[in-house]
Amino acid sequence: MKLILQIPCFNEEKTLPHVLDGLPTEIDGISEIEVVVIDDGSNDNTAQVAKDYGATVLRQPKNLGLGPAFKRGTEYALKTNADILVNTDGDNQYPGKYIPDVIKPILDNRADMVVGNRRPTRIAHSSIVKKLFQYCGNRAVSRIVRYKIPDAVSGFRAYSRSALYQLHITTKFSYVLDSLIQLSEKNLRIVFCPDNR
Repeated sequence: MKLILQIPCFNEEKTLPHVLDGLPTEIDGISEIEVVVIDDGSNDNTAQVAKDYGATVLRQPKNLGLGPAFKRGTEYALKTNADILVNTDGDNQYPGKYIPDVIKPILDNRADMVVGNRRPTRIAHSSIVKKLFQYCGNRAVSRIVRYKIPDAVSGFRAYSRSALYQLHITTKFSYVLDSLIQLSEKNLRIVFCPDNR
């Protein structure tokens, strides 16, 4: 089973080494892991850092935004017959040690998409205003998709091959809400990890 670890980046040369150092090299149930960095028109050494670590680098001609970068990665994953795609960030906000947890529901055939739940209302360094906006945003998205969403804007996600085939990214700014709404409307199984108890 092939897993792609996808990292969209824009000028992340300083934090990218920490992200790459933290990625797992072996996971039970996975026979091949490929690290793919989508360099979204960086003007620093992001691409060279990624190459030095042995990652596959997909370069955007200019800074097109997170949506197109994510879409480029999903197209590559489908073209190279990946079974699971994990999307994480180049700024090191999602520790790589949680990747086995986020893919497990897909490996166990319990989910088509898994979203890493950061439990945003419990983040100590977030302001009360930010927590309030996140809470209200999660409630609003939950109403739209008719499904309890604890962390709607988390970019730490795993997608099955089936889910990738059914995604159509339509915005250049962010794919996170777009993909949640699309896949829930198609009745795909969405799991948050860890759960929101």
